[in-house]
Amino acid sequence: MRMAASLKLLTFLVPCAFVVPVIITFAPDLSRVWNSEALQNIKTVFVSIFLEAAPFLLMGVFLSSLMQWFVSEEMVRRLTPKHPVGGVLVAGLLGIIFPICECGMIPVVRRLMRKGMPAYIAVTFILSGPVVNPIVFTATLLAFPNHPEITIARMGLAFAVAASVGGLVYMFVKRSPLRLPKGVTTEVKTHPGFKMAVPPSHSHANAHSHGDGGFHDHHHTHPKDWRSFFIHAGDEFVDMSKYLVIGALITACIQTFVSRSDLIALGNGPVASYVFMMGFAYVLSLCSTSDAFVASAFSHTFALGPLISFLVLGPMLDFKSTLMLLSTFRTRFVIGLSVAIVILVFAGSWLVNFFG
Repeated sequence: MRMAASLKLLTFLVPCAFVVPVIITFAPDLSRVWNSEALQNIKTVFVSIFLEAAPFLLMGVFLSSLMQWFVSEEMVRRLTPKHPVGGVLVAGLLGIIFPICECGMIPVVRRLMRKGMPAYIAVTFILSGPVVNPIVFTATLLAFPNHPEITIARMGLAFAVAASVGGLVYMFVKRSPLRLPKGVTTEVKTHPGFKMAVPPSHSHANAHSHGDGGFHDHHHTHPKDWRSFFIHAGDEFVDMSKYLVIGALITACIQTFVSRSDLIALGNGPVASYVFMMGFAYVLSLCSTSDAFVASAFSHTFALGPLISFLVLGPMLDFKSTLMLLSTFRTRFVIGLSVAIVILVFAGSWLVNFFG
C-alpha cells in the first residue's frame, strides 16, 4: 500500500526534472523581475494589508469559536421575541452579543430554523450579525481612524438593510424557505401564516438531514475541552485567512497595475463606482473582520458611498455565502434575497453619499 502511494507521488515529481533546469537557466531574469519596482510595491501593499487585518481576523475566529462552543442554540432562540417588530430589532442587534463570523452564521441559523425560529428573524440575524458586532466596529474604526463617519454609516446601513430584508421576508414569505430534507411528512407553524417543514426524526437526538446540499445536522455530544476549542479555532482561521490573502493580493495588484487616473475616473462615476466596489466585495469574499483594511486602500480614490457599499454588501452577500445559502435555502428564495440586498445596499449607500 505504501509502495503504491510512493509510485503515485513519483509521477508528480518527474516533471520537476524538467522544470529545475529551466528555472536555473532563467534565474537572472527571474531575479530582476522579483526585484522590480512593481513587484516590490505589490509585496509592500500586500504585507501591510495582511498584517493590519490578521489580528482582527484571529480575534473574530476565537470569539466565533467561543460562541459556537459554549452558547447553546436554545439560548439564542429564547432571546428572540415572537412579535415581528421586536423580533427584527432584536435579531438586528443580536450580533453585539453573539459576534459570529458570516461563515459560521448560516449553519447555526439553519439549525435554529429547524427548531422553530421564524425565517424573518433568521434572515435578519444572518445579514446583520457579521457587521453589527464589536469586533467589526473596532476593526473599521482602526482602518479609518480619521473618518469615524464611515464606521457609523456602515453599522447604521447594515442594520437598516438587514431589518428591511427581514420585514420583506415576514410580509411575503409564508412557507419555510429551507430546502426540504428527505422524508419530510409534517409541517409546523412558526408564526401566523408561516409553516416550516419538519422531518419525522427531528426530535431524535441523532437526527441527520441528508438533503440540504451537503450540510448535515449532527446533534451528537462533542467534547467541550480547550484542546478541541483551539483545534476548531485553528481550522477556522486557516479557512478564513486564505480569503484575506487572496483579497489583499488582488487589492495590491489593482493598486500597482491599474493607473491612479483610471481608478479616479472609475471612482467619480455615478454608478460605475458602486458597481465596481460591490462586485469587488462579492468576488473577494473577505471576512467582515478584515475587509475594512482592504477598503481603506481605496479611501483616497472612492467617495463615501462606494466604500460603504463595499463594506456592507460583502458580509451580507459574497461568492462563498451565496453557495452556502443555495445549499440551505430554496433557489427562488436566495435569488429574491440577493436582489433585495443589492438594491437596498445600493440605494442606502447612495443616500449616505448624498447626505454625507
